[in-house]
Amino acid sequence: MQRYDLRHLKDDFYDRMVELMNKGLKSGEVGIFMFEVGDFTSVQKSADVVKAQAGFELMNSLKFNEVDWTLVVKKKG
Repeated sequence: MQRYDLRHLKDDFYDRMVELMNKGLKSGEVGIFMFEVGDFTSVQKSADVVKAQAGFELMNSLKFNEVDWTLVVKKKG
């Protein structure tokens, strides 16, 4: 399991998340991605980004605290 903190990227975390999914996760491994939520459009967009990637499964999407969100993604193997 890998944990990635993308909060410092604000709303520009999508490309980095995809890069980490493809290069940072091994087959069958789970990644937890944390990002800052602004107006909640980033929540749906991040889920859509994961679903658009072949070979990945969105396992969970959770509110972490008042301003942060986490996505749990598994790389299918």
